[in-house]
Amino acid sequence: MMNSNRKSIECDYVVIGGGIVGGCIAYYLSRNNKEVICIDSGEFSGSNSNAGSIHVQLQSRNFRLNPHLIDNLLENLPFYKEAVNAWDRLRLMLDVDFDLRVNGGLMVADNEEQMEFLYKKCQKEKAAGLDVEIMDSNKIKKIYPFLSNKVVGAEFCAHEGKLNPLVANKSLQEASIRSGVKIMKCETVSHIELRNNEYLINTNLRDYICEKVIIAAGSGSGKLANFLNINIPTIAEPLHMNVTEKVSMFIPILIQHAERSITLKQISSGNIIIGGGWPARIEEGTNKLQIKKESLLGNLTTAVNLVPSIGKLRLYRTWGGINPITDGNSVLGEINGHRNVFFAIPGDAGYTLGPLCAEIVVDLINSKSNKFYSNKLSPGRFLNNHKKMTIEN
Repeated sequence: MMNSNRKSIECDYVVIGGGIVGGCIAYYLSRNNKEVICIDSGEFSGSNSNAGSIHVQLQSRNFRLNPHLIDNLLENLPFYKEAVNAWDRLRLMLDVDFDLRVNGGLMVADNEEQMEFLYKKCQKEKAAGLDVEIMDSNKIKKIYPFLSNKVVGAEFCAHEGKLNPLVANKSLQEASIRSGVKIMKCETVSHIELRNNEYLINTNLRDYICEKVIIAAGSGSGKLANFLNINIPTIAEPLHMNVTEKVSMFIPILIQHAERSITLKQISSGNIIIGGGWPARIEEGTNKLQIKKESLLGNLTTAVNLVPSIGKLRLYRTWGGINPITDGNSVLGEINGHRNVFFAIPGDAGYTLGPLCAEIVVDLINSKSNKFYSNKLSPGRFLNNHKKMTIEN
């Protein structure tokens, strides 16, 4: 709805969502000499749920929380493998070292039942083309002596890694501004409608008129789609992360567990980032996140059990963010009957997939083919199929 008393801005593209996906899309589009506006309800930082992990192998938490998504996730493993290459392409494009290190990832086990799970998972991932292997306790103690003696084995994935998300997000924002992207912070979209072959977007501050709109708002994308009578089921999964004080480098790789929710990695500054899917809480009636005491203690206890020396470090910061959940697949592209509306919602481990999803959507906007795109990623799959999605409270 147009308000004649408010300022309206016209442009070629409006990207709704300033996380890693929306930020990359805005930047890539601006390099084609297009007028691009990126709207974010916060400070152009997206969900804040990322802890800098580059995931490729299947995450054990999905086997517990979302077993109905495993087939989709297994089928998408080559997609995750290519996502690592997309991060490297972004690094070269920005000409910034945001601490991207693809040194591999280790999923550890502390009993034989967990090892059996890893053996089976490893076989499936090898069949999907991943470079993975099982390591016994002797090899682990020799290569990774900082791990607990309770670790009896692990699965190593050569494609995984880590980066500093604060540096990556800041570098992307600065490059976007230099490229001409207008970034509108702290604006909330209240309505979207098609009018005279253009899209009118209302926010709490102003109106926008554009030829094409890209919805890249993570778990908020479903609500935005509803303005256009489109059903895109998304769930907001509130999570929390922790950061320790700086310490000399001793953890060279990404660490996960075969059963427990945990990710560990150390960035070049020396801080250790601890995440892995421990739930936070959304404050009722607001979008504010509260850290759950049991999650904080559980996350840190799990970390110390894996890497005992972490117990000597001070906790520097803890924060919460929202992880968007769909059906395990990314949601990318147009939907029939809604020309020039593009969705860009990454699947599981959305930060990992961010730059690749952005590349694909920009190719679709420019009517180019992309070998990593298929109909299973199209938002049109939800027209006749509404899969059940659950999260752990």
